[in-house]
Amino acid sequence: MNLQTIKLYDENAYETEFTAKVISCKKDEKSDDRFIAVLDRTLFFPEEGGQTPDKGKITLQGEDDINVIDVQIKDEVIYHYVDKAISEGAEVSGVIDWIHRFSNMQQHSGEHIFSGIVNKQFGYDNVGFHLSDSVVTMDYSGQLSEEDLFDIEKKVNGAIYENREIKAFYPTKQELLSIDYRSKKELTGAIRIVEVDGYDICACCAPHVRKTGEIGILKVIGSQNYKGGTRVSILCGFRALKYLADEHDMILKLAGSMSTSIDNVPSQFEKQQEEISELKRKLSDASEKLLMKDATEIPADMKNACLFTDGGMDPNVIRRVVNTMVADRGGYQGIFFGDDNSGYRFIIGSAEGLNSNDVLSELKKCCNVRGGGKSAMVQGSVEGAGADDIRRVFAALQ
Repeated sequence: MNLQTIKLYDENAYETEFTAKVISCKKDEKSDDRFIAVLDRTLFFPEEGGQTPDKGKITLQGEDDINVIDVQIKDEVIYHYVDKAISEGAEVSGVIDWIHRFSNMQQHSGEHIFSGIVNKQFGYDNVGFHLSDSVVTMDYSGQLSEEDLFDIEKKVNGAIYENREIKAFYPTKQELLSIDYRSKKELTGAIRIVEVDGYDICACCAPHVRKTGEIGILKVIGSQNYKGGTRVSILCGFRALKYLADEHDMILKLAGSMSTSIDNVPSQFEKQQEEISELKRKLSDASEKLLMKDATEIPADMKNACLFTDGGMDPNVIRRVVNTMVADRGGYQGIFFGDDNSGYRFIIGSAEGLNSNDVLSELKKCCNVRGGGKSAMVQGSVEGAGADDIRRVFAALQ
């Protein structure tokens, strides 16, 4: 197709409505209920440069609205994926989802300031960028610590409060030679430059806000080491506001459940964790004593024995009791925790010269067993057998 779609979003990123002529509309071969429409001009920004496409509707006079499901670009032609066919040559109106567009503008402009500061301060390149409908991620070519990210975040928000100008333009080839701009890849053809006054100059195809103040706020919400560099996740504007509001609401609920103030939540949480650890230790000690008591009540003439207990027992307790049973009684000693209906977990130990895996072989003859281990001790699960079935297996062991 020897044409280029006129990109109205390049002329004014704040326009929300436009008119256009349908150049073509064909069935999407990959979907039964989608069509691909090409307009002579459009406000719909396509999926490009790591950013999700615009959303919205196309209207044909006298007919129901046509939903724009996706927008893609290839060879400067923009393809609108729609849920209804549109007649070639028809005059249509289009309306973009402004809330979605402006949110993306806030995120992308905030990312430019962040990446510009990273580049100036550390010399790292932005080697990956993705702006989804939920989060923005950037991949940098070097390591950034938590302290680095806090400092960058503070500087970005300082730039936002300064309300600096952001402008987008197409310099001539000669003008471009004198511009020191960032770019993640080699570019050809007309190159669009986005400049954040005093903070960044970068090649970019996406719509941006006019002033940094419109970004509102930037918040770093996560980071991780990634391919030798750092992957950073951020939110800007209304998305950041919602994220912080949700976190504040969560902390308020935590404070309420702890009967304390917000500023005391960390210390109160740490105190509760210490109390829980102490209770777990006491419960483990009590469980071990009860299990040991049950073990001493096994008839002395029963060489190969098994105990049954409820689920939820600490496996470390069970191992210690099994080891004690083996030391005191010899033979094969096992503890099964669970019930007949849902099955049992088990730990089985054996005296020197015996192999605990032999017990598994015998159990597999009557029920479904999973597990294994070394000759001295095995562990796993058993289904399809009750306590009486398992006792019979142990009684028959030689």
